[in-house]
Amino acid sequence: MKRPAILFAALALALAPLAHAARDDMDVSRLSSSLDQLARDPALGQYAQAEQARARDAIGRLAQASSHDRPHALYIAERRVDLAKAAAQLQDAQGRLAQLDREHDQILIETSRQEVESARRELERQRLQYQLAQEEAARLQQQGQEAAAAAEQARAEADRAHKLAAAQSRLANAARRQADLATQAAKAMRSRMTGGGSSGGGAEATPTPSKSKGK
Repeated sequence: MKRPAILFAALALALAPLAHAARDDMDVSRLSSSLDQLARDPALGQYAQAEQARARDAIGRLAQASSHDRPHALYIAERRVDLAKAAAQLQDAQGRLAQLDREHDQILIETSRQEVESARRELERQRLQYQLAQEEAARLQQQGQEAAAAAEQARAEADRAHKLAAAQSRLANAARRQADLATQAAKAMRSRMTGGGSSGGGAEATPTPSKSKGK
């Protein structure tokens, strides 16, 4: 009964280093796999290259550590792997934030450009309106000047027409007076002729006594 127990104890002592080594290999494999997964990640693998390198060095030291130094080496290796992951995630977040900042700046630039373009179009519209208003004012002023000149010309022509009408009226009055005088002269002549014929033509009319020269 004692011999099998002795054999079992001896076998356990012989297998203990192998079990310890297998456990060591599992830790190394686990950490290496975790670090390899980080390195192959399409989003995070490009970041934290220095931290990943230090983590691999720590895993290498863990694989070479003695049983006495193994707990400390395992702790350092695990922390180095965790730090590499955290650094990669941080750098990725910083990259995304920088991209968002660039996109935000681009949006602001585009918005500012659109506002400037809108202000330029508004200024051009107002400039055209001002130019059209000036042209309209000039046209109205020209029309006013032309209307004033036409009115002045109409007044002058009316004044000339009034003067001509007055002259024509005076001429007509004079013609009427001349016609009246001619009519009166003709009547007087006929009267004299008629009066001379009825007296027989031999006797001359007694002349009207003239006033004495002494008077």
